[in-house]
Amino acid sequence: MALSASPLPVFLPGPGKSAAGRGVGSEQPQRWHVLKWRFSSFVRRVFKKTSGNGGLTLYLGKRDYVDHISGVDQVDGVVKLDKKDFNGRKVFVQLACAFRYGSDDLDVLGLCFRKDIWIQHVQIYPESHKPTLSPMHDTLLKKAGDDTCPFTFEIPKDLPCSVSLQPGPDDKGKACGVDFEVKTYLANDKCNPEEKIEKKDTTRLIIRKIQYAPSQVGAGPKAEICKSFMMSDKPVHLEAAMEKDLYYHGEAIPLKIKINNESNKTVKKFKITVEQMTDIVLYSADKYTKSVLTQEFGETVEPNSTYENTLSITPLLSENKEKRGLALDGRLKDEDTNLASTTMLREGLEKDVLGILVSYKIKINLMVAGGGLLGGLTSSDVTAELPLMLMHPKPTVS
Repeated sequence: MALSASPLPVFLPGPGKSAAGRGVGSEQPQRWHVLKWRFSSFVRRVFKKTSGNGGLTLYLGKRDYVDHISGVDQVDGVVKLDKKDFNGRKVFVQLACAFRYGSDDLDVLGLCFRKDIWIQHVQIYPESHKPTLSPMHDTLLKKAGDDTCPFTFEIPKDLPCSVSLQPGPDDKGKACGVDFEVKTYLANDKCNPEEKIEKKDTTRLIIRKIQYAPSQVGAGPKAEICKSFMMSDKPVHLEAAMEKDLYYHGEAIPLKIKINNESNKTVKKFKITVEQMTDIVLYSADKYTKSVLTQEFGETVEPNSTYENTLSITPLLSENKEKRGLALDGRLKDEDTNLASTTMLREGLEKDVLGILVSYKIKINLMVAGGGLLGGLTSSDVTAELPLMLMHPKPTVS
């Protein structure tokens, strides 16, 4: 099959701008530009953003960088220069990993709500940083054209993955959480706190550091509990088990439930809850739990009887859109996301550097009715817990 003719770029307007209403009588805004080109069924995406003065255009070939445990994908990009307004200033590129725990709007109070976890700068003009060119560089240089400078960053493998905390319906500004940002800017010095860098001389793109599920999953966890009750000689036995220890976002999770009710009480119904535990370890000891799924099952287990069944649950962000403070995988502008993936810890790694730790557990709760004259005074619950890991599958390479 012959390749298509010279590929044509497709420009998408930025958020809140229609294609027809771009820039009439207004300054050129910073906005996303997504270039797509096709060779038969092959599609490549390039992300670019231009500074307000038009002098700097930042190009990246992707925005998700994978933590493979042994190492992290290299960040390769290029910056196209229009030097007419440089006035002797230099061009720098910065990659920063930061923890944000407040709105930028509050900075007027003199408070800092952003803490840099790791930051690195390189000077690309006049040239003092000359990376070994990768296939990604070659692609971006070809698309950007002349007057273009490449750059490369190595992300340390002990940095946290991107996580954001879901804002409430009335919250404004950037979400709290851990983010990675590539920024290029004009300045006389690399990082002089006395030098004011104008917003129009800067452009930036948010990227994500992500982890995929390991290729091999472990055996599923199992929990058993035996509970006795007042005014009953014999107990209720609850057993819960999963087929494997890790599930993908959006994948149905089958739970095998066994109940042996030897007591003289009735199990009225039971409830299954999936809880997300978020541990903010960077600046305080904040740790909180939020339910991301609650399902009740109206199954009754009479005295001296048994119950066995496999029930399916699927925790989803779509059912928790209004829940403020829920941990999500790092959100990219105008792109949807999902519940935060379980944090995978390397051996010997200090937790403090990870910023936000996310974990999950499943709770199976039997509601046991009290009987006889005492009624509700003798009612109780039987609860078993199972750990759960939620992650993304590693994409298949065709």
